[in-house]
Amino acid sequence: MKREYFARAIVTVAIATSSALQLHGVKAAEPALTGTLLKVSEDKVITIGYRDASVPFSYYDANQKPIGYSIDVANLIIERIRKDLKLPDLKVRTIPITSQNRMSLLQNGTIDFECTSTTNNAERARQVSFSNSFFIIGTRLLVNTKSGIKDFDDLKGKTVVVGAGTTSEKILRKMNVEKSMNMDIISAKDHAESFLMLTTGRAKAMMMDDALLAGERAKTRNPSDYEIVGTPQSYEAYGCMLRKNDAPMKAIMDAAIADAQKSGLAAKMYTRWFEQPIPPKQLNLRVPLSPRMKTLFANPGDKPTS
Repeated sequence: MKREYFARAIVTVAIATSSALQLHGVKAAEPALTGTLLKVSEDKVITIGYRDASVPFSYYDANQKPIGYSIDVANLIIERIRKDLKLPDLKVRTIPITSQNRMSLLQNGTIDFECTSTTNNAERARQVSFSNSFFIIGTRLLVNTKSGIKDFDDLKGKTVVVGAGTTSEKILRKMNVEKSMNMDIISAKDHAESFLMLTTGRAKAMMMDDALLAGERAKTRNPSDYEIVGTPQSYEAYGCMLRKNDAPMKAIMDAAIADAQKSGLAAKMYTRWFEQPIPPKQLNLRVPLSPRMKTLFANPGDKPTS
């Protein structure tokens, strides 16, 4: 009984103290900032990583400025941080990243987060954290329409190019061993190098995320010479990558993405980058919103897709 009495007394005192502070115009102390948000509030600068040629997610415009669907997502997060931390003059620094160095640059503090075309999967989640997903892709093939390649089984004995350090590379190499396909697999440093190998005939097919393949195809003088084919070998969710176990930062990122998806803003962003001409060359990817993307927008979340 004594313990219950003292417990009730402590609660009563706490409530009374809080009420008294409010009556005198004194606000209770807000939770202390930690992790990335503390760093940003002290430096008044936030640094994001971007890709320079991942059309239409993150790439250069005519003035060598990063633009794209993923950059728009990053900007939504930055505006949320400005608002929640009351930092209207927060400066934004941008740093180019690659598939190979993006995690190390995040972990060592060079960048504070990145929204590009990074797949959220269990292996990466052991080293970093991911925001709510903002895109769903399928891993497929880009080929010349005269190649005769229609699906992955047609790759036996052929040269295939894939991005180094990507999930597509792991899938393709595993397939090559398990199915004894005798493919010659080339690991390219970036999308541009992969596409160059395809267009010059050094590779018969290019494996990558279907949305990125559409971006590469749109760059060519004759997009109709190339087609996206093959049964998707995986469906993957893109998320913005942040440092491991940084809950306050993740909460802001998740909220910014979820609000955009539920309000219809994300759908408008999608239309802008995937169904209309985009700068700098006014390319049109002509990729309609998929059923999986519609489901994501209706049910925001951070779970990887299998």
